[in-house]
Amino acid sequence: MATYNLDEQERIDGLKSWWGTYGTTIIVTLSIFIAGIGGTQAWKYYNQQQKEQAADLYVLVQQVQQTKEAKRINDAAYLLMEGFPSSGYASRAAMIAARTNFDAGDKQAAKEKLQWVVDNAKEVELKDIARLRLSGILLDEQKYNEALRLMETKHGNAFSGLFADRKGDILAAADRIAEARQAYQLAIDRLEKSNNYYNIVQMKLDALGEASTSLK
Repeated sequence: MATYNLDEQERIDGLKSWWGTYGTTIIVTLSIFIAGIGGTQAWKYYNQQQKEQAADLYVLVQQVQQTKEAKRINDAAYLLMEGFPSSGYASRAAMIAARTNFDAGDKQAAKEKLQWVVDNAKEVELKDIARLRLSGILLDEQKYNEALRLMETKHGNAFSGLFADRKGDILAAADRIAEARQAYQLAIDRLEKSNNYYNIVQMKLDALGEASTSLK
């Protein structure tokens, strides 16, 4: 069991309490201040302060991550997700928390964090990674239709091969072999042969062929 760092824990708890009490008031006050000045410099200053605070909190998340204590990591991630949801740091913190929750066996909490990234991340790549990980959990839970819907959403070209491969996994698990074969073939067509994962997908496709033959 990881040893608690009392300074870190007190900092997290204190920040959560402080944000819950004063967060809304501070945002409103700053908004009035900026509106009153009406200057570009004030807005730039506010944005810079937001970025610096989000960066500081992300460092805290990374530090707490080393403890592998799910509650502490979730608490630290919460500060970013609630206080700075539009920052890239918040989405990354949510991904860290999701992984921690999954490793701890709390799949529901992991799914909630990944869905948060899908709904809130500004970076397409992060959304795609979150969808892939979320679909993997849904596949484990045999929620095939939900998992397929995630794989059929629009995604970046760089992830097209991985999305097709995961779709093949889902369809194969659902015993939709013909469709799974098509998905794996699409993945092979979109993956570079130099990609180590290319051979793994090819093995999956070959295994489907062998399985079909053995049933005859």
